[in-house]
Amino acid sequence: MITLIKNATIIDANSPYHNQKKDILISEGKLEKIADSIPKKDHYTVLALENLHISCGWFDTSVSFGEPGFEERETIKNGLQVAAKSGFTSIALNANTNPVIDSKSDVEYLIHKAFNTATNLYPIGALTKESKGIEIAELYDMQQSGAIAFGDYNKPIENDNLMKIALLYVQNFDGLVLSFPKNNAIAGDGIANEGINSTKLGLKGIPALAEHLQIARDLFLLEYTGGKLHIPTISTAKSVALIKKAKKEGLQVTCSVAAHHLVLTDNELHGFDSNFKTNPPLRTKEDIKSLQKGVKSGDIDIITSDHNPIDIEHKKVEFSEAKDGLIGLESAFGAVNSVLELEDFISCFTTKPKKIFGIRNHSIQEGNIADISIFNPEVETIFTKADILSNSKNSAFINKKLKGKVYGIFSNNQLIIN
Repeated sequence: MITLIKNATIIDANSPYHNQKKDILISEGKLEKIADSIPKKDHYTVLALENLHISCGWFDTSVSFGEPGFEERETIKNGLQVAAKSGFTSIALNANTNPVIDSKSDVEYLIHKAFNTATNLYPIGALTKESKGIEIAELYDMQQSGAIAFGDYNKPIENDNLMKIALLYVQNFDGLVLSFPKNNAIAGDGIANEGINSTKLGLKGIPALAEHLQIARDLFLLEYTGGKLHIPTISTAKSVALIKKAKKEGLQVTCSVAAHHLVLTDNELHGFDSNFKTNPPLRTKEDIKSLQKGVKSGDIDIITSDHNPIDIEHKKVEFSEAKDGLIGLESAFGAVNSVLELEDFISCFTTKPKKIFGIRNHSIQEGNIADISIFNPEVETIFTKADILSNSKNSAFINKKLKGKVYGIFSNNQLIIN
């Protein structure tokens, strides 16, 4: 297959064509030629779209589907198609399935299910068996089979010694440990950010302290053990400050923020819409400002959609009874692009996460593998239910104004266009 992309603005700081408009010829999955103008031929597939931009393929470090066990939420096949049409050439899949991904065979199952798809699937193995927080899972065996990191999705490791042992053990094979930032004893039965809105609405609050204590504990352990620690989906201003300080002290710690925590506050809870029930909970305007600043300064390394499909039976119920989580692949680009610079989005979804999770980044240069995301960064749209491609529909961005439109991807010698 030969594909010709016409008049594309290239966004890739590592490419000699950065911020230039070029034609790109892709043959057999590689960038064969990049030039001001490349003539069309009859057997070419030609892509010419309004205000077309391309970048290195986007990588989302926190995606949940459901399969195996929760196929009613999402299947791997459809989930990867959603990811492709949302601009992602690679995703890291969380272990929150049934059974939990905690063994070599489980990892191999996921990789097999994603064979020959446009979007690459990289499994995250559970840190503990069945994600119960009691016993370390088969980390080395899972890594040998293709797991790129280890974490119990949205479940904190309460046992301090267990986390210490995990951080020590993975250093034998340069593994990456993920630790969800929540102290369950402090959070209790809370379901919303502890503050003015939770008080007004009569919702049990989760103090920001629950996040800060867990992060502080993990940083103390990391200082003791060494190794690499990634803290996913932080949500408060003080969390940014704690991690910034740890980095200055030389600790190998990285962190991510979910797209919705950069855009939405707990003011959204006044309608008791369970699509706004997330873990961590939506925080305050002041937190959002600090998180955005943290992305721009580089103190926050990664942005993720934290895509988590929940079926209607567990979402369309009373707010207090609903499961946490929202889908985010389809809205990630438009949401983040509406509050941050395009370069911030690109770096936090390409070079930075790929380096942290050990995935190769293919720069846009002649001779390299074609692994690119295709989009228009300027057009403004209203996100509607019609834009949801996932089997589950639990989006917090329905009827929200977003900036930017994803056209699709070229990856694994496949062109996927909306």
